[in-house]
Amino acid sequence: MARMSDTPEDHVETATLSALNDYDRMAEGYAAENETSLLNAYYERPAMLELAGKVTGRRILDAGCGAGPLFSELRDRGAIVTGVDASAGMLEQARRRLGADADLRVADLAGPLPFPDEAFDDVIASLVLHYLEDWGPTLAELRRVLKPGGRLLVSVDHPFSVTFFQHMAGEKPKYFETRSRTDEWTMGGQTVQMRFWDRPLHAMTEAFTAAGFRISVISEPPFVPEARELFPEEFRETEPTRTRFLCFLFFVLEASQAVFHEDGSCRR
Repeated sequence: MARMSDTPEDHVETATLSALNDYDRMAEGYAAENETSLLNAYYERPAMLELAGKVTGRRILDAGCGAGPLFSELRDRGAIVTGVDASAGMLEQARRRLGADADLRVADLAGPLPFPDEAFDDVIASLVLHYLEDWGPTLAELRRVLKPGGRLLVSVDHPFSVTFFQHMAGEKPKYFETRSRTDEWTMGGQTVQMRFWDRPLHAMTEAFTAAGFRISVISEPPFVPEARELFPEEFRETEPTRTRFLCFLFFVLEASQAVFHEDGSCRR
């Protein structure tokens, strides 16, 4: 059910590096599909909101907010939300949805974030970390802007589903390595080459703990009940009682009391 790549290579012959992951070019089309798609609207987003729980009054950073559907849901539930995204085009879509007063900023999660230490109660990184080769600096920044005891909620491509679909396609992925994968998306009449970085489960958990997080939850959630009726073709060959599929993997992480720096020192 998830989009899987047919090019697990470190170089993309059909696109230059600058053209990879060009959300600006497909912003309108992506925003429209994300609004109603099975994987986003009836699986990932409800699961993330369920993990977030009661958010009234909590200051939340939506890291990689895209067109703002999760931002909107969190705000409606009483959270004080700030959104960042590397794509100005996606933030334009978000502002149309959320209004001119929404706190939206262009920021690349691979670099420093424009916030002071301990600015947020929660950070939500929804389907964004798998675009990054090195999680270390990003997780360190997310830990920095979280209050001690704050939560980082993460969803990423499920490492087992990626490997499974690549095997089904006749490929031989090296599961235990961190490796690049490219895919071609067409949305709103725009075709874009997308690059992802796949890594094994142990590499994910090691990155989280090295950045000062405690793993509270690892979740493989069900899709919402109405999905089967809305997308009958997607479930045509599945058992009527089946409520789960391998697609995304979810984590709830708690920020430790100590902040670890790159030189190995820490601050409590």
